[in-house]
Amino acid sequence: MTDAGYDEWLDAIDDGEGYYLECPEGHGSLPPRRVCPHCSSTTLEHASLPATGTVETFTICYVGGPDFEDEEPYATAIAEFGNVRLTGVVRGIDPEDVTVGMPVEPRIGTNQTTGDDLLVLRAR
Repeated sequence: MTDAGYDEWLDAIDDGEGYYLECPEGHGSLPPRRVCPHCSSTTLEHASLPATGTVETFTICYVGGPDFEDEEPYATAIAEFGNVRLTGVVRGIDPEDVTVGMPVEPRIGTNQTTGDDLLVLRAR
């Protein structure tokens, strides 16, 4: 089953062509979206997602839910990428070494438990 808009967004990141949606007021949001959540504009354009972002906050999960039991322990972070924030699993670094302010790159990885694609924030 595909998730219209979201799967295409993951594919774009995987192809190195990540984007977000931007309204005329400059508010950023992620697909799928038809209306700006900040100002209700219905005029949304693709804008290039910055190649790197910065971790704003994170948590280390030692006991994950059933869909992440083979990932434990893992860090989930929220990172700022210009006008948008992405949430993903941090990879490329020990979860204990993740820090606020750390640079990360958006990538697509595979959930080790489910085999599904997921957004990865790769430590630089």
